[in-house]
Amino acid sequence: MPIRFEDRTARFEGACTVEEAIPLAEWLGAVDDARLDLGACTGLHTALLQVLLTAGRPIAVPPEDAFLKGWVMPVLGKR
Repeated sequence: MPIRFEDRTARFEGACTVEEAIPLAEWLGAVDDARLDLGACTGLHTALLQVLLTAGRPIAVPPEDAFLKGWVMPVLGKR
């Protein structure tokens, strides 16, 4: 699974697909002070982006991927 849920941290790895949107939304709703680690993420489905935007949680570890860093992180930072 491209998103691993560990305690209070969700680690995004590789290409994260639409199938992870509902588990991510449920996890974010259940975990206080969730930590989001996008460091190893190489692709983020728009459904996941919508979940992250709605949740309004800060990104603890930004992605290394150039596209995500340059185009997605500025959007996530403007919540």
